[in-house]
Amino acid sequence: MKKIFIIFLIFACFIIGFYIWWKNGIAPADSTNTVNENFIIMKGEGARAIVDDLKKSGLVRDPIVFFLLLKKTGIDGKIQAGQFLLNPSMSAEEILQKLQVGKFDVNVTIPEGKRAQEIADIFQEKMPGYDETWRDKLDQNEGYLFPDTYLFPRNAGIEEIITVMKNNFDKKYTQVVNNTVLSKNEIVIIASLIEREAKHSEDRPLVSSVIHNRLNLGMKLDIDATVQYALGFDQTGKTWWKKELTHEDLKIDSPYNIYRNPGLPPGPICNPGIASIIAAAKPMQTDFLYYISDKEGNNHYASTLTGHNENVRKYRDSN
Repeated sequence: MKKIFIIFLIFACFIIGFYIWWKNGIAPADSTNTVNENFIIMKGEGARAIVDDLKKSGLVRDPIVFFLLLKKTGIDGKIQAGQFLLNPSMSAEEILQKLQVGKFDVNVTIPEGKRAQEIADIFQEKMPGYDETWRDKLDQNEGYLFPDTYLFPRNAGIEEIITVMKNNFDKKYTQVVNNTVLSKNEIVIIASLIEREAKHSEDRPLVSSVIHNRLNLGMKLDIDATVQYALGFDQTGKTWWKKELTHEDLKIDSPYNIYRNPGLPPGPICNPGIASIIAAAKPMQTDFLYYISDKEGNNHYASTLTGHNENVRKYRDSN
């Protein structure tokens, strides 16, 4: 009788232990973290790889429990390739549910250097749920709508879309080492100027050096892209970035017109990529104060007004 009781006790302890392990395993990885992130499942990816990726992303507490749950429910055969919006506060069952019905199915590419209004134009074309109220909300997040390729649900609202893009920005920004005394927002503003002014990757740190040098000397930045931003949509050229600026354009009364106003504009003028953000935070050390672009988009730099005027004569006036 005693032996039977011991066996029963061991069995009961095993059942209780298994129950505690299982309940702990299906609980949220972090119930306090409700920040959504994109979770991507590649075509042909197996259940084990999916579970490993979920664990690496901090989305599941116990990969073994999740794998067993996946097999137990038979959901592993129903998961399709795609992109899903998940967060660590979701339980294992909630994540499984998302993987079945939360598949993202609209592919949207946001190129680097687009202003919020251009991004609104892209969403207007791509997203079935788009409406004009999206424009103001995108404008309010200028500079932080990270350029990338996204997969959004067809019925996604603008708040969900902005959250995904800004979370992507935050992840990318962790790569940035700020070698300046400037704030994060000032770095993003400078990055947006670099994105519009540097057509080639080698020019980004050089344009950054000109901007930083001018700021340090208290010189006006005199950057055309800020005037283009202030002017808005050009009906003649059908573009958000007017091609040929006139002397009258350069006089526009706007805080974004840094031909008239010293220092940085009040906010970003576009949404920069990570290379421009890094360049803004780590400018090349030069004595350049001027640059001019030739017809191929190559920049030519000078340390003095005399040198700059020579570059203007050589690369602009001769075109």
